[in-house]
Amino acid sequence: MPFGICPLSVVPVRGFASHHSELHSQLLFGEMFEIQDSKGKQWLRIRTATDGVEGWVDQTQCRLLSEPEFLQYREQYAYSLELVHAVMASDHFLPVTIGARFPRFDGLHFRLGETVYTFSGQTLTLGENRSGSDFLLKMARRYLGAPYLLGGRSPFGIDAPGFTQLAFQFVGVSLPRSSAGQIEMGEAVDFIENARPGDLAFFENKFGKINHVGIVMPEGRVIHALGSVRIDLLDHFGVFDEARGYYSRRLRLIKRILPVEEKLPTPGREEREAMATQVALF
Repeated sequence: MPFGICPLSVVPVRGFASHHSELHSQLLFGEMFEIQDSKGKQWLRIRTATDGVEGWVDQTQCRLLSEPEFLQYREQYAYSLELVHAVMASDHFLPVTIGARFPRFDGLHFRLGETVYTFSGQTLTLGENRSGSDFLLKMARRYLGAPYLLGGRSPFGIDAPGFTQLAFQFVGVSLPRSSAGQIEMGEAVDFIENARPGDLAFFENKFGKINHVGIVMPEGRVIHALGSVRIDLLDHFGVFDEARGYYSRRLRLIKRILPVEEKLPTPGREEREAMATQVALF
């Protein structure tokens, strides 16, 4: 079988076929992958369907899929919007995190193979209209306080591009797994004064290499994973840590990923008076 799915809360994707190897990324419950190779009876080399990350997973932490199952699960699923919530089978509970995927979810149930699960939390169905910066920032805030973990993609441990990637998927935008990949997306914003909530802010190290990313918020702030998912001040120099009194990251570029949201102009005084007169007539 050339495909598989993550049947557990979080499964590590490693650089080599060993539990001692570094963490490349993570699979969340319901995320799928293509099998490229194997090593012995334990390890599978995979390419994730979510973002194309390649690495090794322990076969005992995966469920294999046929191609028809893979195609069927891929075309219809729902995201969990609960930070942590349990799915219930007939004989066990399984905690899943925000961003978990439920294939062919009917609003209460879904099936993996012969196992039927029940989920009673809040979900977002693929294709459901939840676009815009307001919803993006609402979802990003749910990760506040999540500890930093290089390679992590869950509220129990997450890195900077993993955080931005997961937040944007809820508004229908697929971002690459790395900061260097994400900076290739969207359109450049020339000046920080022109930045809008929902833009991506990219940061560089002293060698000019992109090494961090966050999401622009209103009132000159940024939400990002640095130590933990947190909100800091943002200006043309970079991220300013108020508690420590220094710049923790140097700003390189801001990119606009979301389309500009059109807003109706605010009525002027004469227009408001005319509207009030029309209301009074009725």
